[in-house]
Amino acid sequence: MSWTDERVELLKKMWLDGLSASQIANELGHGVSRNAVIGKVHRLGLSGRAKTPAAAAAPAVRPRKEEPARPVAAPMTHGALALAMDVAPAPAPAPRVAVDDVVIPISERVTIMDLREAMCRWPLGDPTNSDFRYCGAKMQIGSGPYCLAHARIAYQPAQDRRRDREKRVAMR
Repeated sequence: MSWTDERVELLKKMWLDGLSASQIANELGHGVSRNAVIGKVHRLGLSGRAKTPAAAAAPAVRPRKEEPARPVAAPMTHGALALAMDVAPAPAPAPRVAVDDVVIPISERVTIMDLREAMCRWPLGDPTNSDFRYCGAKMQIGSGPYCLAHARIAYQPAQDRRRDREKRVAMR
């Protein structure tokens, strides 16, 4: 496929009319791909485009009611500096709880038959053994299917998980 003067002029016209690269490629046919159109557009330096009929007919955005001013954490920046700013200090991580540190009284441990809706579903022991139980402590709202102590174990922040993984890899 070669770019003749006629094809280039047709490409320029369709591009300025707002047609997409795929539409232009279909119109030109004969082995012209979408990527070939995009490459030629860039080489020709065509950047200005007409608005598509759908974009021109889009309703204007209504201004919102004025909301109370929110405090700004840091001044606005532009460019690469925006990525370098640390707007707020990271919250202190929740204290880590080891699985062995959680003590569940035997009286609270329950079998699958005794497990109720508001009870912690943290498994204790080997499911193949007859003494397998669930924690059974009262679940906390927002802690998923677990009590607060088991939720701290189950839901660790990604940063802490990553740090733990790096330690295990370094120990190998």
